[in-house]
Amino acid sequence: MIEATIDTFEHLTNSGEVLVDIWGPQCQPCLALMPAVETLAERYGDRVRFISVNAPDNRKVCRDLRVAGLPAYLTMRDGVEVERLTSNGTTPEQIEAAIQRLLDGAPAVGPPVPEHLKQAT
Repeated sequence: MIEATIDTFEHLTNSGEVLVDIWGPQCQPCLALMPAVETLAERYGDRVRFISVNAPDNRKVCRDLRVAGLPAYLTMRDGVEVERLTSNGTTPEQIEAAIQRLLDGAPAVGPPVPEHLKQAT
């Protein structure tokens, strides 16, 4: 898992397949799912980049991505959201299924990363 911030988010999500884990240190469901997400990162890490966003430390990223609740898991391809799971009832099996759909070519459903989250190159 790679920790992302407002300064690194676009660079980490702009190419390839990505799972974004948006969590908070006071979020018990987030903390409970962390070991399972780390296991998925080991299993799929050669095909999917796993990044972690600490919501309280990166409120602007969360606001710009319109994350309303935690935990939130976003799958992205080339900087565009493919799928979003947001519920304290999210299971490791649901996260893995979303990763499989991403790898199987599920179409993008969300807008690209907002321009102000992108870094000038």
